[in-house]
Amino acid sequence: MTPRLPRGRSWRLLAGAGCALLLAGCVGDSLPQARVLPGEDLPGQDSQPPPDGGTQQQNDECKDVPKDPGRITLHRLNRAEYDATVRDLLGDTTRPARDFPTDDHGYGFDNNADVLSMSPLLMEKYSTAAEKLVEAAWTKGTFGTCTLTATNPEPCARDILSRFARRAWRRPVTPAEVERLVGFVTLAKTHGDGPEAGVKLALRSVLVSPYFLFRVEKDPEPGSTTPHRLTDVELASRLSYFLWSSMPDEKLLAAAEAGKLSQPEELEAQVRRLLADPKSNALVENFAGQWLYTRALDSAEPDPTLYGAFNEDLRAAMRQETQLVFREFITGNHKLRDLVDAPFTYVNDTLATHYGLPKPGSRTPVRVNLTGHPERLGIFGQGSLLTVTSNPDRTSPVQRGVWVLEQLLCAAPPPPPPNVENLPPAVDPNQTMRERMAQHRSQPACAGCHRMMDPLGLALENYDPIGRWRLNEVSGAPVDPTGELPNGTVLRGGDDMRRFVKDDPKLPSCLTEHLLTYALGRGMRPEDECAVREIAATAEASGGRLSDYILSIVLSEHFTMRRGETEAQQP
Repeated sequence: MTPRLPRGRSWRLLAGAGCALLLAGCVGDSLPQARVLPGEDLPGQDSQPPPDGGTQQQNDECKDVPKDPGRITLHRLNRAEYDATVRDLLGDTTRPARDFPTDDHGYGFDNNADVLSMSPLLMEKYSTAAEKLVEAAWTKGTFGTCTLTATNPEPCARDILSRFARRAWRRPVTPAEVERLVGFVTLAKTHGDGPEAGVKLALRSVLVSPYFLFRVEKDPEPGSTTPHRLTDVELASRLSYFLWSSMPDEKLLAAAEAGKLSQPEELEAQVRRLLADPKSNALVENFAGQWLYTRALDSAEPDPTLYGAFNEDLRAAMRQETQLVFREFITGNHKLRDLVDAPFTYVNDTLATHYGLPKPGSRTPVRVNLTGHPERLGIFGQGSLLTVTSNPDRTSPVQRGVWVLEQLLCAAPPPPPPNVENLPPAVDPNQTMRERMAQHRSQPACAGCHRMMDPLGLALENYDPIGRWRLNEVSGAPVDPTGELPNGTVLRGGDDMRRFVKDDPKLPSCLTEHLLTYALGRGMRPEDECAVREIAATAEASGGRLSDYILSIVLSEHFTMRRGETEAQQP
C-alpha cells in the first residue's frame, strides 16, 4: 500500500531532467503549549504528591487504558538528517543542506514530521544537490565497483544501482525497481550519451526519490486504527535517525533484513552499539541542542556596553561545555536527573576565568570537578543556558522560569493575554529584580502565571546575563535571589532551585516526553500520557540513566508500532 502523505499537503509528480521530482506545499502547524498530565500538579501548588510520588495512583489510572502508538506523518529528512545521511552514504561532508530553506519547528524540535513541509524551492535545491553529490562521488570513485563497457553496460549498471538504492532507500529494492533505474542507461543512449551519463542520471533519481527524502513507513491498512508492528527495516530507520540523525549502517540494515530486530535482545544490543558510536553525537547536537537551548546560543547578543566580556571564544566555550557534559551522560553512568546538579563540568582557561574557577591550563575544554563551587553544579550553572534565557541588557526571571517549567517539568504556563506590557523600567535605581517582578505581578492579568514562573527564575538571579556569578545587580542594588512559590515554599537561590527541580516527581515523565517527542518526530497527545509514565517508570527502575530512558523508549510499543487512521480522522 502507498503510504499516506503528510496532513494538509497537496502533492504531484513533476518529470524533468530524467528524474521524478516530488513537489509539495503546506502550512506549518502552530506550536501547542506543553501541559501537565492529569493527576499531576503545577509546581508549587498546594496539593502535594503522595510519598511514592503518585506511582501507584498513576498505574491504577493507566491499568485499563488501551495502548495507542498513534500515527506519524510521512517524515521528510530535515537539514541535519539530510547532511548526516549523505555523509554516511557518499562520504560527503560539504553539508549541502545549509543551502536549503530553514526547517520549521514543532513541539520544540525541527524533526517534527507534521511541520516538515515540501516546497517547489526545496525540490529545486534537492535536484541541484543531487547533481553535485553524484558528480563529486563519481570523481572520487565511490561507485567504482565494476567497469561500464560501451557494448554491454547493463550488468555493471545493475550492480552499481542496486547496491546504491538499497543503502539510499534504507531497505531492500525489488528487481523491478532496479530495472527502472537501469532504464536510464538506455535513455542516455537514445540521446547519444554514453552509459556513464545514464548511470549518473539514475543515481540522481535515487537521491530525489521520496524513498530517499522521506523515512517511509507503510500501513498495510491505512484506514485501520488497529496498531501494527513496524517492519524491521522501518524500525532500523527509526532507530538510526533517533540516535544518529542518519541512515542505518550496514550492520543495522543487515540485522533488519534478517528479521533480527523483532528480538528485544538484538534491539537492545543495537541500541548500545549505536550509542557507543561517535555518530551518537547527533543526540548532543540535535536533541540536547534544542532541549537545552544550546543552538540558541548562536543568536545570543548580550549588550556589548554592559557585557563586553562576552565574545566568540566565550560563546564557543559555553557551547562546548554543555555539549561535553551531555555527551558524558550518553556514555557514562550518571542518572539523567543528575543533569540538574552534576558535580563536574568541562571548561577551558577562558571559561574557567569567566566562572571564577581555577584555570585548567588548556585552550580546549577539560573535565573539572566542582567540589567547592556549588554555584556551578548542573545545567543551571552553565553559561549557555543562562545567556540564552536572558535579555541583551538584563536577566529575565520570566524566561528562566518558563524554561524550567517547559523543559524540565512540562508544565508551561499559557501564553500571555494580548496587550500585556513588558516589564516596566525600575522606579527606583536601587530596586532589585525581585521587586520589579513583584510590581509587574501586581497586574491582575499577569498574576496567575507569574506566580509560577517568577520564583523559579528569581532563584537564579545571582547569575548575570552572561552567566557570571554576582552579588550585586548592574544598578549596584544587592541581588535578592529568593522567590516564593504559590504553596509558600521559598527558594533561596540556585541550590534550592536544584533540589526543588530534582525532587519533583514530574521530572522523569517530562524527560521522557521530550525524548519520546524527538524519537518519534511527533508531539505528544493526551492518549500518550500512560505510555509516557510507563516508559519513565521502566527507565527509572533500570537505573535512570540516559541510556535507560532511550532503551525504554526503543523497546516500547510506541516506538516499535504504529497505526493508520479512519477516513473521518483524516483532514
